[in-house]
Amino acid sequence: MKKDGQKLNIGIVGLGLIGGSLSAAFHSAGHTVFGCDKDRRTQDFALMAGTIDDELTDIKIGDCDIILIAITLTHAVKWLAEKADIINKNSLVIDCCGVKRAICKVGKELSDANGFGFIGGHPMAGKQVGGFKNSSKDLFDGATFCLVPNDKNDIRLLMEAKNVLEDAGFTKFIVMTPEEHDKVIAFTSQMAHLISNAYIKSDIAEAEEVAALSGGAFRDMTRVAYLDEAMWTELFMENSDNLLSQLDSFISELARYKDAIENKDIKLLSDLLADGKERKQMIEEKKNK
Repeated sequence: MKKDGQKLNIGIVGLGLIGGSLSAAFHSAGHTVFGCDKDRRTQDFALMAGTIDDELTDIKIGDCDIILIAITLTHAVKWLAEKADIINKNSLVIDCCGVKRAICKVGKELSDANGFGFIGGHPMAGKQVGGFKNSSKDLFDGATFCLVPNDKNDIRLLMEAKNVLEDAGFTKFIVMTPEEHDKVIAFTSQMAHLISNAYIKSDIAEAEEVAALSGGAFRDMTRVAYLDEAMWTELFMENSDNLLSQLDSFISELARYKDAIENKDIKLLSDLLADGKERKQMIEEKKNK
């Protein structure tokens, strides 16, 4: 268990937006940070910038108190499988993948077999642009971190993760099962990215007048249309059951609006709009409690 003021050796796998920001935040908090990235230039730049103290080599992996894996799901599973036998048995490994069922299954199997601690995780913060160049030490200030442990009752492990992650700026923590996480994330994140990406494909989107007349609503709707297609394809396919369920519900709801407009049913359209507004108000009230 980390004690107040204790400095740790922290390994970061992947130095993109999330991994680079974690590295910068932990380094700023006084911890020793070892990092690695598949792009050697990114890794060298992070070292020159002082974001990491040294490369995360196989030897350094054994010296780490905490390891955070901030790469795509497929690569995270592969890295964990390849390095499991050299991870220190006193280490805690936390992944940062966008879906949890697959990585948590592998994490549990490998941690049980090799003796280290493992918790699935998801930092609820980001930007519409990725890469190390867009990372920052304050990205997670005041943010929520979703913890997805193998055992919700393992308070010691949960507190260990919380105590460390607070040093990166996280102030809110939620504990969920992998199944709960993936069901909720299909609605709160994946649907938003998918709808935004589809919405921008309107025939009128490239017209000059669109730029002149677009306001906050347009910017909000299209902000996450600019995405990493390889990463999001993987996340969508891995969580396809939950995403398809949300898509079916959304398409069905859109059809009600379409029918009301086609049939010039003013009352139905007004009722649908009022219902949507009330649901948004309910969500905001829950969030502010």
